[in-house]
Amino acid sequence: QAQIGESGGDTVQAGGSLRLSCTTSGLKFDEYAMGWLRQVPGKEREGITCIGWKGRLTYYEDSVKGRFTISRDNTKNTLFLQMDNLRPEDTGTYYCAAVRSCGKYFDGLVDFRGQGTQVTVSS
Repeated sequence: QAQIGESGGDTVQAGGSLRLSCTTSGLKFDEYAMGWLRQVPGKEREGITCIGWKGRLTYYEDSVKGRFTISRDNTKNTLFLQMDNLRPEDTGTYYCAAVRSCGKYFDGLVDFRGQGTQVTVSS
């Protein structure tokens, strides 16, 4: 049974940085594209970034482009999200997901998802 667990969420001030990690088990990590979804209070969960199974293809939603960097280590079945220059509007729950394909609409292609980690950015 696939298991996904996120960590690294915290409360930071605007302009600060956080690094989220996602560990997986029970799935063929290097055969999945992986992504990060975000749910902001009062809004639907949305895909913000994803990475192909080899790590060559990436997609970033416009609001995080240039500030967030997704990466993966297939030897450790781990996904990362480096978040820099954080803004209050980045506050939300961040979910790691194993997806069938990486692209603009990857949030509709989720096979497995974690329980999320909370990120709070204060102004």
